[in-house]
Amino acid sequence: MLTTLRRLALLAGFLLLLLLPGLFVSAHAEALNVEIVGAGANQIPVAIAPLASEPLLPESVTAVINADLARSGLFRLIDASAISPRPAELAQLNIAEWRGQGADAMLIGRVNAAANGKWEIQVRLVDLAGNRQLLGQSFVVEPRQLRATAHRIADLIFERLTGIPGVFGTRIAYITRLGKRFELMVADADGYNPRAVFTSTEPIISPRWSPDGGRIAYVSFERKKPVVVVQTLNTGDRRVVADFKGSNSAPAWSPDGQRLAVVLTRDGSSQIHLMPVAGGEPQRLMKTTPANDTEPAFSPDGRLLYFTSDRGGGPQIYRMPVAGGNAERLTFEGDYNVSPRPSPDGKSIVFVQRYAGRFRIVTQDLGNRQVLPVTDGPVDESPSYAPNGQLVLFSRMQGGRGELAAASVDGRVRQRLTLPSGDAREPAWGPAGQ
Repeated sequence: MLTTLRRLALLAGFLLLLLLPGLFVSAHAEALNVEIVGAGANQIPVAIAPLASEPLLPESVTAVINADLARSGLFRLIDASAISPRPAELAQLNIAEWRGQGADAMLIGRVNAAANGKWEIQVRLVDLAGNRQLLGQSFVVEPRQLRATAHRIADLIFERLTGIPGVFGTRIAYITRLGKRFELMVADADGYNPRAVFTSTEPIISPRWSPDGGRIAYVSFERKKPVVVVQTLNTGDRRVVADFKGSNSAPAWSPDGQRLAVVLTRDGSSQIHLMPVAGGEPQRLMKTTPANDTEPAFSPDGRLLYFTSDRGGGPQIYRMPVAGGNAERLTFEGDYNVSPRPSPDGKSIVFVQRYAGRFRIVTQDLGNRQVLPVTDGPVDESPSYAPNGQLVLFSRMQGGRGELAAASVDGRVRQRLTLPSGDAREPAWGPAGQ
């Protein structure tokens, strides 16, 4: 690659992985710690009452719900931990009391033992100002499903109170390393239940979720060169889908899950190709340009492909029709803009921009082309939208270590996701409804 694209590779994590041995430390399935370092300008005051008979459960559902809402930064939680008796119905709730404590909404409910060792979780979300029920739902689950059910309830609360789907029940993927041991990790969005889905003594980079959340494409160096692999998560089955002459990198899924965009160097420069997920002969997207094109990402409708190119002299972001046609340059502010990812609604993109010597995450409205900062660096990289488009997951250098972080698209709400020891890099936020 050219010098400018080598700097691009730095932000994609390529050179850090390859040239700095020992920089990463494995998580060894340690959960990520979540720290709230920012909050929304207007938080919604809400109380989460412990469910009646909840002490019978092996794990607290309301504790998980509280943690989810707290780390979103959008809610001010009113302490309801000591409430007694614990209300399960609207008629049992002293609305005036909780309005007096500043709560606008409150979750109440109960736990019942169900058949075959299962539990029934009943919840109601109450609008205290309007004296009405916003949500009433029952879940019958096995003990191992309690945490996932709590995330589901938190998602429902989030949506009822904000009008935006929640993402607490989603998953993330990221890369860790200990010496020569690389691990591709998958965890819940709150950092819990981490597991290594693939381990190698060679580098692993660029994880990308399939649209249905059942597979991950990534780049492995297990054959002493970069090849693109697709792995099915529930079986562990792995298939090498791109192992051509030169480098095979930067996989991106089409929205229908049938094709991959990959970057190949078999013709000399880095070029984007389209190919079936099952493997086969790749089709070069642009047939006449000698430029280096990389980091492809499909638009949500599958009609456009966003990518980074040095065709203008330095790395900038472009898009073009998947069916073929001319490439349109999108970024003009600054001489270094890379790693584009379109929002789930297709109205904006998030990317890495160098500004005043710092690498920061920014968004750009595709209608008016306005660029807004999400972070201020100094070394932020690998942005990935949450499925609801309201948060961006990314990696950053902090105190000489790599860590994951998330921020709202307006930059007001921020989270740090750190390992008890070591580094994590190259995060990817999985789809909703997994």
